[in-house]
Amino acid sequence: MAPDTASDVDKPGRILALDLGKKRIGLALSDELGITAQGLETLERTGRRADIETLRRLTVEKNVRLILMGDPLHMSGEQSRQGEYTREFARELEYKTGIPIQFRDERWTSRQAERTLRGSGIPHGDRKPAIDRLSAVILLQSYLDAGAR
Repeated sequence: MAPDTASDVDKPGRILALDLGKKRIGLALSDELGITAQGLETLERTGRRADIETLRRLTVEKNVRLILMGDPLHMSGEQSRQGEYTREFARELEYKTGIPIQFRDERWTSRQAERTLRGSGIPHGDRKPAIDRLSAVILLQSYLDAGAR
């Protein structure tokens, strides 16, 4: 058998996108071919350990090969305090799952999601989880459309 020279991102499997927030984590998953992004149920945060364990189980269940996380930069492009927290969370998640993590600028995803959902008929109380989920979908779909693997 020939040695496996493919990197982790070239292996078959799905990409899981996370829009990490303090109260919720928006989730989106690619199809096996890496063409489309579908939203998953938004994860209500219960605690860092529990959240990471839930995500670890999801990566196994869904055959995830790469995790894509939104990078919450300031509009100037500088790192934000939330960005530091996101990278710390990502390091722990990568350690627990063994799955590589990539970051993608998420500065406009929430605004795009809000505009898309405005007038959608979704009750105001249900809109935040929907925005988080749609933000993750937008993040992942833009990554896939850019031809990133």
